[in-house]
Amino acid sequence: MPQTRPAIDQTATTTQAPAPAKALSLEERLALINTEMTARLDEAAVAYEVNTAHIDLEPVDLADVVTGPVDTGPALLPDLYPTPVAALLQRAHHRLLTGGWCKDVLVDEDGARCMLGAIRIEARGDSGLEASAAAVLLDAIRRKFGDDVDSVPSFNDAHGTGRVPIRMVDQAAGLADARGL
Repeated sequence: MPQTRPAIDQTATTTQAPAPAKALSLEERLALINTEMTARLDEAAVAYEVNTAHIDLEPVDLADVVTGPVDTGPALLPDLYPTPVAALLQRAHHRLLTGGWCKDVLVDEDGARCMLGAIRIEARGDSGLEASAAAVLLDAIRRKFGDDVDSVPSFNDAHGTGRVPIRMVDQAAGLADARGL
């Protein structure tokens, strides 16, 4: 008996072409690149550890590496104005720069001073000199900011930083010198 071959279905053996790949969105491409870069960085970190494992390192004493400024003492004052009120205002300006500025009190707990506090400490108890310096300072403030300013303390306390008050003390020193005070 002759053997018969089973009939082959021609449609079953035909293969269809795969569907074209869908283009990746920007987010998908970024995620793919992020994954690839993370893998590369991990591989580089392992290679670095392997390549440097044989290097013996002694612990570093940070005291040998990190150095601060040499203790030079207090900063020197520039040449003082020749007149007493101008020199007082210049010393008060220097004190505010080096000791710090504050508001709402003459001296805060850290030793920083307000404008009037700096003038008072630099006047060294001479109330007449202190009053003259405060008057020149108030005049300098009013020249710059108008006659609405009531007093030196109110001007000082109206500011959040010492930039403007400290600058005004310096300008008042120049004004006192120009007036010969």
